[in-house]
Amino acid sequence: MHNDGNVVPLHKAATDQATHSPLARLPVILLQVRDKAAQQLKQGLQALFDNADDTLFEMADRARDNVEQNIFFEAMRDLRLKRKSIERGFLEQFFEAFVSLAQYDIAQAALRRALVFDASASMPHDDMERNVAVEAMVGKVLNRDGFALDQLTARLSTLLGKTLVEQHNPLGPTLLCEYFLQAGRNLGMEIKVKLIILKLFERYVLSNADQLYAEANQLLIATGVLPDLKPAPARRATDRAAASVRADPAETGVRTGNTQIDEGVQQVFAALQELLFHVRGSVAPTLEVSAQTQPISTRDLLRLLSHLQQYVPALAAQDDFDLRTQLEQLLTRVSVKSGKSRVVGVADEDVINLIAMLFECILDDRNLPDSLKALIGRLQIPMLKVAVLDKSFFSRSSHPARRLLNEIAAAAMGWGECDDHERDSLYLRIEQVVQRLLNDFVDDPAIFSELLADFLAFTHDERRRSELLEQRTRDAEEGRARTELARQRVEQALNQALMGKVLPHSVVAFVQEAWSKVLLLTCLKHGDQSAEWHADVQTMAQLIWSVQRHDEPDASLRLLSLVPGLLKSLRDGLNSSAFDPFATGEFFSKLEALHVQLFERPDQKSMAVDAPMMVEVQQQIVLRTADEGPVETPSMRLPEDDFALLQVDQLRLGCWVEFQEDQENTLRCKLAAIIQATGKYIFVNRTGMKVLEHSRTALALEFRRGAVRTLDDTLLFDRALESVLGNLRRLNRGK
Repeated sequence: MHNDGNVVPLHKAATDQATHSPLARLPVILLQVRDKAAQQLKQGLQALFDNADDTLFEMADRARDNVEQNIFFEAMRDLRLKRKSIERGFLEQFFEAFVSLAQYDIAQAALRRALVFDASASMPHDDMERNVAVEAMVGKVLNRDGFALDQLTARLSTLLGKTLVEQHNPLGPTLLCEYFLQAGRNLGMEIKVKLIILKLFERYVLSNADQLYAEANQLLIATGVLPDLKPAPARRATDRAAASVRADPAETGVRTGNTQIDEGVQQVFAALQELLFHVRGSVAPTLEVSAQTQPISTRDLLRLLSHLQQYVPALAAQDDFDLRTQLEQLLTRVSVKSGKSRVVGVADEDVINLIAMLFECILDDRNLPDSLKALIGRLQIPMLKVAVLDKSFFSRSSHPARRLLNEIAAAAMGWGECDDHERDSLYLRIEQVVQRLLNDFVDDPAIFSELLADFLAFTHDERRRSELLEQRTRDAEEGRARTELARQRVEQALNQALMGKVLPHSVVAFVQEAWSKVLLLTCLKHGDQSAEWHADVQTMAQLIWSVQRHDEPDASLRLLSLVPGLLKSLRDGLNSSAFDPFATGEFFSKLEALHVQLFERPDQKSMAVDAPMMVEVQQQIVLRTADEGPVETPSMRLPEDDFALLQVDQLRLGCWVEFQEDQENTLRCKLAAIIQATGKYIFVNRTGMKVLEHSRTALALEFRRGAVRTLDDTLLFDRALESVLGNLRRLNRGK
C-alpha cells in the first residue's frame, strides 16, 4: 500500500525540528480530543488485525488453486510480521497531523491538493482500483456521519482561529485512510489482498466514526466550543449493525440473549449441529423411560454448571472427572427431586458434547506438556459456560476465552518435564488464571478479556527477557563461528608453512603455540585478505627460513640483513597478543643460539655446546579450541536427498522441538540460530539460554533414530477443533 492519488496527504511537520513548539501552541482540549480518539482508533486497528487471519484463511480455503491459496497464506504471514509497525506508523501519522494543525494554511493545502490530483491522471490500474475503493469508503462515512463530522470541523476551526476543511481534519475519513495506506505501504501483497485489508479497515475502524466524532464533539462542547450547534442525530442500531460486524460479541447483544447473534455465527453453529446429530443423547438423567421429560433452560443449565464448577477436583484427581458423567449425575438428582426427567435442550447439549470432545483432544495432544494438561483440564466448565452464552466462541478466533486458552498453550510450549514446574513463575500465573475462573466466573464473559489482558502483559515481559538472552546467545555463537573459521584459516597457514620440513623442535612449538595466536587475532581483527595478515604470515615464513641451513653463497648475508627486522616483527606480534614476556625472552634466547650455530663454519661445529633437537613435521597440525578439547568433525556423510536431512532443512527459526534424551526424559527447546559459517544449529530453552547444539548431519541422525520431533505450534484450540470436526465427519460418513 502506498500513497493514493485521490487521498490528500496532510502537510507533514518537520519532525527533525522541535515539534514541541507547534504542540505548545495547540489548546489543551485539542490534545485531549487527540488522545481520546487515538485510544479508539488503536482498538479498531487491533480488532482489524485480530480478524484479518480468519478472513484471509477463509479466502485461502475458497481459493481456486494452490497459487491463489499461497497468495493469501503469504499475506497472513506478512500481516503478522508487520502488524506492530503498521499500528505504530498509523498512530505516528495521526499524532503528526495534530502537530500540523498549528501551522495549517488552507491556501497552500488547496494548492497541494490540486497538484496531487494532476499527478494521478495516468496512474496504474492497481492504483486506480485502490483509489476507487478508498473514495467509496470515504463517501460512505461522509453520507452516514457527515453531519457530525461537519460540526467537529467547525469546532476545530473555531478553536484554531482558521478555516479547516474536512479533507484536512485529522479525524476525517480522508486522512484516516491516508494514515492507513502510508503505514501499510511496505506490505508485499497483490491488489486483491490489499482491497480485502482496506475492507477490514472500513469494517473495524471507519464504521465506528460516529462514536469518534460524537466523543470529540462532546469534549469540545464541555469546554464551550460552539455549544449551541444542533446535535447530530444518533445512528440507528440497524444502521450500525449493517455498517460493521463488531469484534466483541458483547457489542452485538450476546449479553441480552442470543437473538442478536451475528448471522455468520448462527450459520457456523448450525453446521456444527449437523455434525453433532449422531452423538446426541449422551447427556441425560438415568431415569425410567416413561418419566415425563422437561427441558432445562439455558439459565438453569448455567446454574448447574456453576455448582459443578465449585467441585472441580485438584490436579491429582483430574483423570476421574468426566464432564458429561458429572452433569448427567447432577441432572439425575435434580430430576428425582422434581419428579420429572430434566433434559438439556438440543442446542445446549450440542455445545456440551462439542466442548467435551474438544477437551478430549486437547488432553491427548502430544504437543502439550503433561503438567499443563492437568491445569487446562480444569477449564472445561468455564469454557463450556462461555460457549453456552456465546456461540461465536466456535467461529471467532479472536474470542477472548478462546485466545486465553491459545495463549496459555503457546506460552507453555517450552516447558520441560521437570519436577520443579510448580515453582515456575509461568506455571503459577496460569494456575492463578484457572483458579480465578473457577472461583469468579458466573455468567459475565468479560472476565476472560480481563484475564487475557493481564496474561498477555505477563507473557510480554517474560518473552522480552528471554529474547534478550536469546540474542546474547546468538551473538556469542556468531562470535564462536567467526573464531572457528579463523582457527581453520590459521591451521591452513601453519600446515602450508611447516608440512614436510625438518626444523628445530623449539621453533615448531613456538609457531604452533604462540605465533598461531598472533595469526588468529589478526585474522579475526583484519581478515585473511588484509595486509596485516600477509605480514604476519610472511614473518612466520622468514622465521622458518632463518633456522634452516642453506647452501646458497649469499645465505649468510641474507640472514644477517633479515634478523633485525624479523626479531622486531616477532616481538611486535607477541606483544599485541599479550604473550607471556618470560616465555618470549626464553624463545628469543633459543632463536639467537640457533642463528649463531648457522653462522658457524663446519670445522667449528665441534665447539657447539648443544645441538638443537630437530623434528620433521609429518602430521597435519590441528589447533585446540578454547576449551582445550579437539575439534569434532562429522564422521558420516549423508546424501543431500536423505529424508532426515530434508527434515532438518524444513526446520525454521523459532520452531520448537523435543529431544528424547533417554527412555524417561525429554528436552524441549527452540531453534534460535543457524550459524551459516559453521553449519551449527543452536537450540535454547524457554528462558533463552543455550541448551544444545548440533551440526546439520548430527541433527539428521537424531531424526533418523526417532530421537527428535518437531512440535506443532499452531493454535491449540484450532488444532483441537479441526481434529474433532474430522472425527465427526468420519462418524457421519459411517452412519
